[in-house]
Amino acid sequence: MTHKVPLLVFSDLDGTLLDHETYQWNAATEALGALRDVGAGLVLASSKTAPEICDIRAAIGFDDWPAIVENGAGILPAGTHSVAADATYDTLRTELDALPRALRSKFCGFGDQSVAALSERTGLPPAQAARAKQRAFSEPGTWSGTEAALEDFLAHLAEVGIIGQKGGRFVTLSFGGNKADRVHELTRKFGAQHTLALGDAPNDIKMLESADRAVVVHNPHATPLPKLRGEEAGHILRTQAAGPTGWNAAVLAQLKDLNIKRT
Repeated sequence: MTHKVPLLVFSDLDGTLLDHETYQWNAATEALGALRDVGAGLVLASSKTAPEICDIRAAIGFDDWPAIVENGAGILPAGTHSVAADATYDTLRTELDALPRALRSKFCGFGDQSVAALSERTGLPPAQAARAKQRAFSEPGTWSGTEAALEDFLAHLAEVGIIGQKGGRFVTLSFGGNKADRVHELTRKFGAQHTLALGDAPNDIKMLESADRAVVVHNPHATPLPKLRGEEAGHILRTQAAGPTGWNAAVLAQLKDLNIKRT
């Protein structure tokens, strides 16, 4: 796919295109159809793994577009179901386990939990929880210590090249790369006339600020994002409705504002 697209949309999943509680996207059906009708591209951008995202991407009808996986640590090519395996994840887990016990014990990663435990913690059905554990580049987890201890934890990891990104639910660890890096890469590749990003969490901020236009999707389960660069100028808007309902209204409004016609 090398033709210039009228609009390239980059979208977070949990709490944005997917409902925070049910993980459903049905409320966004109208806008998803409108994007297909005008020939726009949709790049899913999430901390989820390639096996998780490929199922969602196919279900919403955008299997012919790449996806940003594991918080920007990798890209899932169009039409494929996995990324090339290497030792990145195992190396990350080794460095994590080498931390002082007082810090390591406060972080509970996906690799520290059984499928059943992860299913209970996240609300994902067991089959989806199993796919969430099939990681190639990064390790999401929950932090049970203080904010000060978290900063110490992240500082120790930074010494070995591991960064931490805070999302709506988890702190995700990786050896680098974020959603914004991939936005720049894919925007150059496809030469879109316009770019639009949608997200709800701190790990979406750089992505939101990297697009021509962006939308912060309301998430009543999280602390609101601070005012972002470009928001005062009107390049970044916020929805009133949460999750896929807000996503649907925002995308339809952007298509109307950009006057992109159906092909």
